[in-house]
Formats: sequence, structure tokens, C-alpha cells
Amino acid sequence: GAMLMHAVRRDHPARRAVRALVEDFVFHFPYVGTVLNRIGAVRACQENAERLLAGDQLIAVFPEGVKGVAKLYRDRYKLQRFGRGGFVKLALRTGAPLIPVAIIGAEETNPLLAKVTWFAGSIGVPFIPLLATGLMPLPAKWYLRFGEPIDLSEHGPEAADDRLLVNRVADTVRERIQGMIDGTLAARKSVFFG
Repeated sequence: GAMLMHAVRRDHPARRAVRALVEDFVFHFPYVGTVLNRIGAVRACQENAERLLAGDQLIAVFPEGVKGVAKLYRDRYKLQRFGRGGFVKLALRTGAPLIPVAIIGAEETNPLLAKVTWFAGSIGVPFIPLLATGLMPLPAKWYLRFGEPIDLSEHGPEAADDRLLVNRVADTVRERIQGMIDGTLAARKSVFFG
């Protein structure tokens, strides 16, 4: 999320800010919530997202949710199911386009080898990560690929209640992003040098 926010701020012609929607549990860690708020992240909920979009803000959603960051290294770059389609319902209600983004590099920077879950719930997190590098990230080469916007305005806000449409659009977005990931990985020669 931070890399996406930085890339859009740095490379977008209008230097637009992106507000990342972040899972609620992250804000319960000491200092983490404060740091996330200062860099522009907000708690992930429909009300925050609708308020930001009404103010012509860009938002980043991560439809895989916790499942995305909880993937083991052996499952890297295999997109998980996109939840219940909250991001599609949001786009339908607000008329905002969906812009698929593929991020390559994050899953090699901190390879997740295992997850400890047996006591994670008692401290308010879904799992404790066991990373191959500890807290030291690897210098992986990153790529961000932006797909063509998907305009859903033809359906109208009431279409947010159509579960079949929501699921179909979520699957389409997932397939597009997976295709962008697969294409970028096929062209990449090295994890560390690009």
C-alpha cells in the first residue's frame, strides 16, 4: 500500500494522493495507527470510502484482505478470492471507476514462511508472521502495473444489491489483475535486478 501511495504521488501528472483503506485490526497496534493516519491511510469501511470518493479522493482497496498478506511464499502471486465484493459495491454506489493494479516485488521483499495462529487472537491479530529475513527486507525489484479503468456507471447505484453482478465484476477484476501479474512475472528476468 505504501509503495502504491508513493508511486502515484510521485508519478501521476497531478501528484495525486492515494488514501489506502487498511484493515481495522492494524490500528490497534501501538503507534501503527498513528503512523498510518499520518501517511494517509484510513480504516477500511464503506462510510470512509464513500466520504473520500465524494471528496474526489483516490482510494486504494486490497480486495484479498488479510488473506492477501497471509499468503505463504510458495503461494506468492496467486490471487486469493476477493471477499464479498465490497469494492465493487462501492464503485457501483458512487460511480467511481475501478482501476486494476498489479504489484510485483512485495512478496519477495519479506517472504512469509509460516504463520503462528494459536495465540495470535489473544493479542488481537489474525496471525504472527514468520519471515525468512526477520524484519530486514530483501532488495527485490518492484513493478506496479496499472490496468485500464473499468467503468460501472452504466449499471447505476441500485446494481450494488445485485449479488450476481457484483460477483461477476469482482471475478473480472481478479482475472485482469492476475493476468497483469502473470505477464509481468513472465517478462521479469531476476527478482533482484528486474
